[in-house]
Amino acid sequence: MSLIMKKVKKTIKANVSPFKPKFIKNLIPSGLNFFSFHAGFKKKKNDLLILIFEKLVNVQCVYSLTSTPSAPIIWDKKNNQGKCKALIVNSGNANAHTGINGIKIINKYVLELTKRIKCKKNEILVSSTGVIGEIFDPSIIINSINKINKTKSVDLIEAAKTIMTTDTYPKTSIKNVKIQNTNINIYGFAKGSGMIQPNMGTMLVYIFIECLLNKNQLKKLIYQNIENSFNSISVDSDTSTSDTLMLFSTSNKKINLKSNKNFKKLSKAVFELMQNLAYQVIKDGEGISKLIEVHVVKAKSINQAKKIAFSVVNSPLVKSAIAGEDANWGRVIMAIGKSYEKINQNKIKVSFGKNTVCKNGQISRKINTKQLNRYMKQKIIKVNVDLGLG
Repeated sequence: MSLIMKKVKKTIKANVSPFKPKFIKNLIPSGLNFFSFHAGFKKKKNDLLILIFEKLVNVQCVYSLTSTPSAPIIWDKKNNQGKCKALIVNSGNANAHTGINGIKIINKYVLELTKRIKCKKNEILVSSTGVIGEIFDPSIIINSINKINKTKSVDLIEAAKTIMTTDTYPKTSIKNVKIQNTNINIYGFAKGSGMIQPNMGTMLVYIFIECLLNKNQLKKLIYQNIENSFNSISVDSDTSTSDTLMLFSTSNKKINLKSNKNFKKLSKAVFELMQNLAYQVIKDGEGISKLIEVHVVKAKSINQAKKIAFSVVNSPLVKSAIAGEDANWGRVIMAIGKSYEKINQNKIKVSFGKNTVCKNGQISRKINTKQLNRYMKQKIIKVNVDLGLG
């Protein structure tokens, strides 16, 4: 089991994450159009994304497990039945803890879009991200809806930029998989950099698969792949009110997915795209200077491994040690212990990268200090924990 986590370092000077990746420009998924507007949630930057599909498509969604969900999550869960014609996403205001007013606001701007594109209310999905607790006038979204016919569509990068809040770069990804001589493109974009320990964790994620998939197949693809991607990352151990992942089937292209081999091939491509986006989110954590990966093996169960991994990666003492380039394995042992999982401390093995620092619950007698110190200066630090149980 593996977990990824970002580290905060006080001496960071750059405004942009040091892990900012290079992007492929002008990615435009087929069968849909992105419209980006400056509605007024932010002072200058575009802050409203309206996505319109050329036809009604199948969709499945998963949301934050928070007990304080935002109005968009409440609205989506109540209204959507697995079909989608349009998606509205605003950034700068979360529409969370706005009471019945938050729902009324959504109803007003959704109604306007249904008239514009001639669809049903339950065929529109909504998301919001930003400040919690502030009510806004729905007219700022309605005004943009009325400009759609005069607006040119944008590419995936611009769509990702529109939904950014504290992000320092847009997050996009694309995969191509060939199944039965048919090329299938999978596109995705996401936002997120703070309040991230998901179940899901503070993110908005939208993925588009260019083949025909039914409700059950979409649901299976999500639950097969979300656990070891978006549900295995943490920045600050906080969970957002607005976390959302939506998976869309955007094409009538048919492939034989009754074949287990074919479905596994598609699922693998979806996982790789999810994992790539999850890494991009984690690498853009607020104030990040290092990335920590925690790998726990030989546990009694996956749940035990994951609980211990999160305990290590969320430990302030572990994070401060990594930030200070200090291979303080004692703090890792402490973090394992505070998970309260039943283990045998005399079997624990800990290493930083390939540098074993603890074996059989005691300090390793074969530590190459120079090699270890060089490793701890790297931006990505792997903490490997072998519990010796499984």
